[in-house]
Amino acid sequence: MLFKNATALEGTAKIDTVVMDKTGTLTKGEPEVTDVITVGMSEEEMLALVAAVERESEHPLARAIDSHAAARGVPVLSVSEFLNVPGHGAMATVDGRRVLVGNLRLMTRENIDLGDLGQRRDELAASGRTAVLVAVDGRTVGVIALADAARDTAAAAVAALHESGIEVVMLTGDNEATALRIAEQLGIDTVIAEVLPGTRPRRSPSCSRPARRWRWSAMASTTPRPSPRPTSASRSVPVRTWRSRPRTSS
Repeated sequence: MLFKNATALEGTAKIDTVVMDKTGTLTKGEPEVTDVITVGMSEEEMLALVAAVERESEHPLARAIDSHAAARGVPVLSVSEFLNVPGHGAMATVDGRRVLVGNLRLMTRENIDLGDLGQRRDELAASGRTAVLVAVDGRTVGVIALADAARDTAAAAVAALHESGIEVVMLTGDNEATALRIAEQLGIDTVIAEVLPGTRPRRSPSCSRPARRWRWSAMASTTPRPSPRPTSASRSVPVRTWRSRPRTSS
């Protein structure tokens, strides 16, 4: 761990709260598709349309969906007018059809009625999975659920921080139900969910502890400059992970 100066090092002794990104820090950052639900369209057709959009994105969820579609051998379709909507999802024209792929905020923004898929989306989220909604030409046609397993060391790390009297907060752009489920698994005190990029995070109303000002807090993330970051955070701690490689004989 590198410290910018002595003041930064001394300040770590005063930290009473650690805020952690969910994806890639507390979880492995390798989501996998678990469920594909369609309405009024075949699964293969929907996956082909969705994959065409997701192929243009670098988001971990997008890569997971694209990989799942490729494994299924669905056709590769042409895409145009791609638009990434930070914190919401993405949209594009695929073979002349307008395709939206994203969360509930995206569907609300585009005035898309979820119909019966709304309940299925809520059920998947409540089980701890991330639900990605799909709309084609103004109509919802499916929901894709993904799961990202917690890191093997996450629960122990949270417990160690608790033993030191430090509160642990999980920060995520994911839906609240999914975030709370993972927080429960890891024993995390507080959840800040559904955070949009560039906005100031707010505590979830379902927090287990009463709100208090974090006088000395640290932000831990797998990215060099965590974003979004609580404006009150006094320290930022980039986290790096490595995968062991098999030794090769020389």
